[in-house]
Amino acid sequence: MNILPWHQAEFERLLADKARLPHANLLHGRQGIGKAAFARTFAQTLLCESPVPSGAACGQCAACHWFEAGTHPDFRQIEPESLAETPTEEQGSDKKASQQITIEQIRVLPDFIGISSHRGGPKVILIHPAEALNISAANALLKSLEEPPAHTYFLLVSHRPHSLLPTIKSRCQQLVLQGPAPAAAAAWLKSQGMANPELALAQTGNSPLIALQLDNEEYWRQRNTLLKGIASADFDALALAEQVRDYPIPQVVSWLQKWSYDLISQKFLGTIRYNPDHNAALAAAAAQVDALPALRFHRELVQLQRIVNHPLNPRLFIEQMLISYAGLLVQPQRAAA
Repeated sequence: MNILPWHQAEFERLLADKARLPHANLLHGRQGIGKAAFARTFAQTLLCESPVPSGAACGQCAACHWFEAGTHPDFRQIEPESLAETPTEEQGSDKKASQQITIEQIRVLPDFIGISSHRGGPKVILIHPAEALNISAANALLKSLEEPPAHTYFLLVSHRPHSLLPTIKSRCQQLVLQGPAPAAAAAWLKSQGMANPELALAQTGNSPLIALQLDNEEYWRQRNTLLKGIASADFDALALAEQVRDYPIPQVVSWLQKWSYDLISQKFLGTIRYNPDHNAALAAAAAQVDALPALRFHRELVQLQRIVNHPLNPRLFIEQMLISYAGLLVQPQRAAA
């Protein structure tokens, strides 16, 4: 397990302070920069029984082999069912996997940390992402964070630390992990075999691990169909909605949200963040819309993120978004009339 290049210096600093590590640690930064990988690598380092001279995990001892196999008895990783690598029997049914960390997952921790270590070393609990803790789970976690046994370490990973209970944050030492510079991120993605990393990074706000997930033709084909449709001179909201009706709803909302952001940014600042491959179309669209309705539309899309994973009627959901966007394009004509 390797630390990503842009986190190497921070990892080495943490290794140097390993002997003084507090029992609760909150690692946070924007999504898609490798925080979970950083936390897992550091967890393995804490559990390694034969660390190399730098203090990092050796990768060869029994503890490292167990960790890499996911069977280390003194390590627990707690995350929502939706992030689990191996779906459970229940997840394989029609029931959707939970996106929350539940109180049942936290209630097992006192028993885990209360018994002696199997290997006579530390115990490590990794919680990712910490903001997935529902309110009951968060309150239950507080009891374990207050006074854990010696050599018990909590590693909480968060994309949105402002969403955490203040009482949880106050019990943790916070470590901010930064993402790479755009050039470094693009170079890393090219080393992973990505053909057009700059556009993928623009789509993800310079989050290289999320950008890496976009390295598939279907994603770009669907995105281009939607964006070319709304940029077309004969844009028909209902016809386009029928064409994209089977696209993943979260992606459709995300593409429209990024388009509306660029529309507003182009109108006010003359710059584009997410869709540099559609510069001309965005400039033309920005000339057709009024600023206030465009801002309202963008805000509506942000609010729709709350229900994006379970809309009541996906087809009507898409139709309504595209009809709302079509309404923006006729605002100047209405005002003139």
